Amino acid sequence: MKIYRYTHRNKAYWGALKEDVLFEIKGSVFRKFETKQEGIPISEVILLPPAEPTKIVAVGANYKNHTREMGRSVPEEPLIFLKPPSAVVGPNDIIVYPKMAKRVDYEGELALVIKKEAKLLSDNDKIEDYILGYTCFNDVTARDLQQKDGQFTRAKSFDTFAAVGPCVATDVDPSQMKLKTFLNGKLRQSSNLNNLIFSIPFLVRFISRIMTLTPGDIITTGTPAGIGPMSPGDRVDVQIEGIGTLSNTVMKVKS
Repeated sequence: MKIYRYTHRNKAYWGALKEDVLFEIKGSVFRKFETKQEGIPISEVILLPPAEPTKIVAVGANYKNHTREMGRSVPEEPLIFLKPPSAVVGPNDIIVYPKMAKRVDYEGELALVIKKEAKLLSDNDKIEDYILGYTCFNDVTARDLQQKDGQFTRAKSFDTFAAVGPCVATDVDPSQMKLKTFLNGKLRQSSNLNNLIFSIPFLVRFISRIMTLTPGDIITTGTPAGIGPMSPGDRVDVQIEGIGTLSNTVMKVKS
């Protein structure tokens, strides 16, 4: 199933997609729910980010080829950092190129959305019970500021620097999917998602032992090699098999 958030006639809804038609969800997407019998073509709605997180827990250096291109060694434990909810934008939204940055990069990633509270998970807990589904993510980064600051917070926290969507896919196997990132239609990143250094179950358990994860929270899983700069006017497409394509255009801040 593919779950979307969208607006129609100025009202926001959750919906399940069936053959290009969205059927409004009755109840919470984090519990058992039903859908209305009458639907609306997806072409007639405006898509929203498919999650409303209290936090975004991002994972860095989780592909060996990316650690090499960044000049780092393979980490012994996951390298995690936070992105604020205020950075979230959805499919077809604008990524704003901030005035204080001189290089802004795309980072195509697989992300997961938490389904129920996860805290201090044990090795025996079934991780699938805590995951609503998977989505595409662009971990937009002001690379020059990351290098200048020596840490991630400013570089990854600007408004619009957490592009997510277009949907949450619930019935997919992330280990069997491929990720591709395109810049203006040209392939820049390509990887199988079974190349992660730290697996998704390991990441969820690890993070739950640090902070409580709540329904709607997002965990990103890292980006493969091929990151690079974007310029105003560029279009970035993050494409993952079984989920879809997250498309965003870059725009310069007006002076």
